Amino acid sequence: MRLCFFLILMSATIPSFAQIKGYPDGVSEVSYLSKADQTEQPALFWKPEKSDKPVPLLVALHTWSSDYKQAGGEAVYAKWCQQMGWAFVHPNFRGKNNTPEALGSNLAVADVISSIDFAKTHATIDPNRIYCIGVSGGGHMSMMMAARAPEVWAGVSAWCGISDIVAWHKECSENKRFIRYAKHIEGAIGGPPESSIEQLKSAQHRSPLTWLAKARNVNLDINHGVNDGREGSVPFTHSLEAWNEVVGDSGKFSKDWIDTFYKTQTSPKPFSGNDPLFETRQPLFRKTSENGKTRITIFNGGHEIVHQAALNWLAAQQRDTPAVWELKETTLIHTDDKATRSGK
Repeated sequence: MRLCFFLILMSATIPSFAQIKGYPDGVSEVSYLSKADQTEQPALFWKPEKSDKPVPLLVALHTWSSDYKQAGGEAVYAKWCQQMGWAFVHPNFRGKNNTPEALGSNLAVADVISSIDFAKTHATIDPNRIYCIGVSGGGHMSMMMAARAPEVWAGVSAWCGISDIVAWHKECSENKRFIRYAKHIEGAIGGPPESSIEQLKSAQHRSPLTWLAKARNVNLDINHGVNDGREGSVPFTHSLEAWNEVVGDSGKFSKDWIDTFYKTQTSPKPFSGNDPLFETRQPLFRKTSENGKTRITIFNGGHEIVHQAALNWLAAQQRDTPAVWELKETTLIHTDDKATRSGK
């Protein structure tokens, strides 16, 4: 494996005219027309000034309780794009997940697709290298986008995402630390999921589990920390259940297997290798689907993203080609824990 090194600095930038707080110079606030309802929607955007060929596009998705101006780990995405010569877009998709317009709604999905259209009109984008990434609420929306627009993506990297809104509402309702998220869900769907058929259907519609069978041919990398659900708000069972929906009957984990794994935090079949991109957060369990398009990794961490593992994997993917899991060339990224865990 050949390693190319660069340093991503996490220190605050000095504000200047039109500077987006926490982001590198050049990232700008834009608005674009959402085809869903013909409204102007905000985003952050950056493109290389000069390029003699089409460039990749990274569609970065904010976390559950944030919006398009979220910095921290999201700024790492922008810095990567500037270093690598990719275009970058960070759409709002209706903001925090506490209103009917947000939380995986049809409007939110259409906003993400329309942000790609915006990028294509303002930069020369390689249609075979459009990527999606997100952690926590961004992991939820990344899985939604993999399933709702499978034809778009060269690769989707989802971290610690909520896959089942009904289940997560119950989990958060039973834990005082996270009850605010249950209230957010109720704000989005009009009440608790169990209160009516209408609310239940709305929660299911906003859940990746409802759609993920359509992502079977997307290059999809699902990742989750083994401590999440304890030190973090999203049990890693959400990623195991997401895997089940993508791969179908031939590769599913049983409910007992999932329950035992979560209860013991011990992989029934431990990962025996070493992945240098995960550094101290090594994989504890890893499996690739029968068709080679989907991988799940449960790693030694919590509610967080390992940027260099996520971004290097995306960089190796092309649309309508087999997923690449053995990376021949990688770029090391140096981040701090604050950025890694910005999805909390």
